[in-house]
Amino acid sequence: MIEIQGLRKEFGDLVAVDDVSFAAQPGEVFGLLGPNGAGKSTTIGCLSGLIPPTTGVLKVQGHDVVGNPREARRALGVVPQELALYEDLSATENVSYWGGAYGLRGERLKKRVAEVLEWTGLSSRAREPVERFSGGMKRRLNFAAGIVHEPQVLLLDEPTVGVDPQSRVRLLEMVRELAAVGACVLYTTHYMEEAESLCDRLAIIDHGKLIAMGTLAELRGRTGGQDLLRLTGHFPAPVGAALGALGDVELVSSDEEHLILSVAGGTRRLPELFAAVDGNGGEVRETTMTQPSLESLFIQMTGKELRE
Repeated sequence: MIEIQGLRKEFGDLVAVDDVSFAAQPGEVFGLLGPNGAGKSTTIGCLSGLIPPTTGVLKVQGHDVVGNPREARRALGVVPQELALYEDLSATENVSYWGGAYGLRGERLKKRVAEVLEWTGLSSRAREPVERFSGGMKRRLNFAAGIVHEPQVLLLDEPTVGVDPQSRVRLLEMVRELAAVGACVLYTTHYMEEAESLCDRLAIIDHGKLIAMGTLAELRGRTGGQDLLRLTGHFPAPVGAALGALGDVELVSSDEEHLILSVAGGTRRLPELFAAVDGNGGEVRETTMTQPSLESLFIQMTGKELRE
């Protein structure tokens, strides 16, 4: 349903996406994870035809996005990170506009608008101007506008940013329901819990490069049983060097006030680690230990929290 081979996108001297390749299948929710500026939205933009790739092949249901853009776009539903709504129009008028842009007409358009507004829980507010809607309602309406034409491939770029918990739950339910009836969903998110609960497979992208890909179980297995230890305090340069020299300890990231370590048997190693900090002029004020997880793998591979 989605096929990307060797995607590269340059903006002048900046390489935003560098040789990214993956494929996603019908009925699959494929997660694309990465810190801010990693290349996620650029990848979505290239796949949707909004951004021309520098090199690479992108296909949607077998249609080349560059060579046959009209057919590729017909199969796509795009829910962008920025709301694509007209505040002075009603919910019905907004969804009708996007349905018409995708070629729906007459009774078919009217029926689909009613269906998606009901499905997203907005039918009781259908005739109100969008400017009266809450942030969560606008997100759900943005979703309705992206699926009114019943796309087989759905691109969701941070669809739950800034929404209330109830709207987030409903949006995630809708994603699962679409995948259950055969849609292929490409999903980017800043929320690790969403990725873990929703996605069948995941890819981690950083600095424009794809650095890991697989099922949740496969990616968790790549942690090698290492715990993730976060230390806050005062850490002069010799502290990091001393910790990195210890066996089965990897220095993931460091600055004068924060250290992130990947450690085998983290709990039993704490006295040894604290002694190395103290012996090199450092001080630990706060300690957080995380057992092997998708989050710990992400931090090990990128040196960043997902929201950074």
